[in-house]
Amino acid sequence: MGKLGEFEIAFDKNKVVYSPGESISGTVTVNINQPLQCKAIKVNCNGFCGITSKVNDTAWTVEEQYFNNSVSVADKGTLKLGEHTFPFKFLIPDTAPTSFEGNYGRIIYRVRAFIDTPRFSKDYSTEKQFYLLRLLNLNEVPDIWGVSSSAITQQFTYMLVKTGTVVLNAHTDMKGYTPDQIIQLKVNIHNQSGKTTGNIAASLVQRVTYETKKPTHDVKTIAEVEGGAVKANKEVEWKEQIIIPPLPQSSLSGCELIKIEYYIKVSLKSPDVMLTLPIQIGNVSLDKKKRPTKKSSPPSSTDGTSASALPADTTASPSPTQPRSQAPKPAPRPAPRSRTSTHSSPSAPPAEHLHVPESGTPTNEDLGSKRQSQLVSPNAFSYAPGLFFPQNQSPNPVAAAAPSAPEFSGSARPLPLYPTVPGASSMPPDYGTSAYPQDAPPSYDESCNT
Repeated sequence: MGKLGEFEIAFDKNKVVYSPGESISGTVTVNINQPLQCKAIKVNCNGFCGITSKVNDTAWTVEEQYFNNSVSVADKGTLKLGEHTFPFKFLIPDTAPTSFEGNYGRIIYRVRAFIDTPRFSKDYSTEKQFYLLRLLNLNEVPDIWGVSSSAITQQFTYMLVKTGTVVLNAHTDMKGYTPDQIIQLKVNIHNQSGKTTGNIAASLVQRVTYETKKPTHDVKTIAEVEGGAVKANKEVEWKEQIIIPPLPQSSLSGCELIKIEYYIKVSLKSPDVMLTLPIQIGNVSLDKKKRPTKKSSPPSSTDGTSASALPADTTASPSPTQPRSQAPKPAPRPAPRSRTSTHSSPSAPPAEHLHVPESGTPTNEDLGSKRQSQLVSPNAFSYAPGLFFPQNQSPNPVAAAAPSAPEFSGSARPLPLYPTVPGASSMPPDYGTSAYPQDAPPSYDESCNT
């Protein structure tokens, strides 16, 4: 460098990554081989976004400035032989966006130092970049809870005369992820044609939009997984996992020139069917404790009927202003009804039509899915309808605290005529409380005399 042996910028504690609103400090070191006359030594800190029309070009067509601050650390004079150190400090605005480097644009932050020399002398400059990270908390993103789902029905023609239909339905387990988290993807393919489809594929795609007079869209596939084909007239459920690699966050808050989007693309190669599942990638993962809770539904009894289906005598006592009704007579057992009956259906199915397995819990015959899993990842997991848990599993504390319900042993048994209510006698309601007047019972002496 001629008269300069060293001209460098160093940040305190060798720190490279900063946050908005934080201060950046360091020193400028100048090592002089010969005395050097200067008008001033200035240090500048700036941040900006530049957009170009060519890949990896620095001739910016559009720029956006975030901050540009300068400070003079030395006045006019002569720098003597040896090493000189000048400290500096700047405050980073809290509105500055996260650093970014793309094919058609960058968000750059840097500290530059200048030595202004007299006229006709050589000026000296140096610079050092630093990175800014504005954390994206996924818990603060609107509409982030739930799953990302989509479905599409595609008709196509094969063999020139035949027409087929493919129904594609897919969803992810969440809408927001952070690097190193795993996307649980589930896809349902229903091939309603006589032709075998091509292989199913899913990919994590990054789409960066650079805003210029004619916006530039840079689409890049980050990760991809592939499954098998679906045979004719078959329905298949495919499960896969995609690991999120280190990626820029979805939102560059404070930047108006660059927009980053992520989505999962699910597609079939033949016929041409494709759908997308938008997702968010941030720095702070979703906290399940902050998830909005839904209002709980009213508790129901263990036999599938609600509490309001019980007889009125067991749920409410008669009003004191109304006359007491006489004890009800046992109702006759209803006769089986035909399927064409126009009467209103009961709140619970008759016992003879209730299918109860040996475990004692009503089940649906169609619960066991007839879909076949095809090329499932070894790490994929799901609940299997035929899975049995150990018998020594601890009982449900909620069920243990509930009143005893009718037990089933292989076949359903009808409920008793008067269900047992805690605190009530085992006799029928209003037994011995007739409205007619009654005399007091005779005493012991009167009974003996009689």
